Amino acid sequence: MGVEIRVEGLRKSFGRQVIWEDVSFTIPAGEISALLGPSGTGKSVFLKNLVGLLRPDRGHVYVGGADVPRLRESDLYALRRQFGVLFQDGALFGSMNLYDNIAFPLREHTKKGEAEIRRIVLEKMEMVGLSGSERKLPGEISGGMKKRAGLARALVLDPEIILADEPDSGLDPVRTAYLNQLFVDLNTRLGATFLIVTHDIGTARVLPDNLGLLFRRGLVMFGPREMVLSSTHPAVNQFFNARRQGPIGMAEEKDLAEAAAEAVPQSMPAPIPPQLMPSDGGLRPAMRRPGEWLREHRVTPPPGSFIDDEGRNWLTDWDALAARRQRR
Repeated sequence: MGVEIRVEGLRKSFGRQVIWEDVSFTIPAGEISALLGPSGTGKSVFLKNLVGLLRPDRGHVYVGGADVPRLRESDLYALRRQFGVLFQDGALFGSMNLYDNIAFPLREHTKKGEAEIRRIVLEKMEMVGLSGSERKLPGEISGGMKKRAGLARALVLDPEIILADEPDSGLDPVRTAYLNQLFVDLNTRLGATFLIVTHDIGTARVLPDNLGLLFRRGLVMFGPREMVLSSTHPAVNQFFNARRQGPIGMAEEKDLAEAAAEAVPQSMPAPIPPQLMPSDGGLRPAMRRPGEWLREHRVTPPPGSFIDDEGRNWLTDWDALAARRQRR
């Protein structure tokens, strides 16, 4: 099962450049969360803080109760085994075939024999749809296959948390759709906590249980997908609906004069599409009761955010929402 990640008062800077100031939020255990934001807002830097490759100026990053910035190096090494990381380009070794690439963490970090390693590698390759591709080299396969091989390698140590940095980068829409479905199915099967950093709005609108937006050196909003996508916050509305009007500009933030000159009545959010469901037709626990999560974490949604097209209030009518999703 996955573990909860809790961030409190995080500040990170490089010299005079402040990346974030006082960021706090909780990534629920066992759910799929996605973190988005304009270029340069520190999404990848955040992932490095989670695993202790970078340390914040101040604040806390609790992973299953352990405060990552305050761990000793030996404890940090042990903690990192809870993480599986899918890098943006797959980060495969070009001279190794897919089998040896995926087996690499097991050979480096465990004392398992080759028979056990083979069983695990073949199991993970089957999970991501790469059975029969063991002898292929990274240069002989497509970008989508490289991503899946990188994902299989991230899974071999049975991590409780899976981090994916721009997994859809360089993929066409069809391969992105296949990869998103794979994330949903793996989350259903493994129960691990997924955190996905992406620029892809299509992915953000249909894949995660929770969404977050980084902007202006902070976290603008984080919460259940429906809450964020129905928000009328100017930056959130602009980003998730891909509109030019709003506070986000070509150089991240528009100045006050430019924002005032284009001031128009706030556009309503686009309709929220159905969330991806597991391939076997089941219903993941995270999809059942969004209101329960809101109450537990004391999140107050904007007025009207949870009223659906049939007039139901999702904060109170949890079972009706679950039933509607299951019918889809």
